[in-house]
Amino acid sequence: MEPVFAIVFGVMVAVAAYLLMSRNVLRIVLGLLVLGNAANLSIFIAGRLDSRVPPLVPEGETVLMGGANPLPQALILTAIVISFALVAFTVVLFQSAHRRLATLDADAMREAEPELQTTAGPMKSRRAEEPA
Repeated sequence: MEPVFAIVFGVMVAVAAYLLMSRNVLRIVLGLLVLGNAANLSIFIAGRLDSRVPPLVPEGETVLMGGANPLPQALILTAIVISFALVAFTVVLFQSAHRRLATLDADAMREAEPELQTTAGPMKSRRAEEPA
């Protein structure tokens, strides 16, 4: 079963990379969502998948042997919260950029930025101008 999850993880990362390299801002946000879910799947794969023992401690024992590992579950829960916060911030950022620039095209947003003013002539270093 783990090879299937590994292949699904690879497909999800490939889809996320494709969406993140898109020019449309909505596809970029969807790429972030898919990448966050791929990260959650990788944490899930790294944890134990084949545990069929219920998480019950037998009577007279103090340690659970072969039960479910709670660490990947806690990490995935934290990753879900972080992914949601990142996507929410990105949506608000792109919404304000869309309101200001009236476009969802990332290349058009880049062209709408003001150009830097450069001085004419070669640039001199400050050390050459300072007296010795």
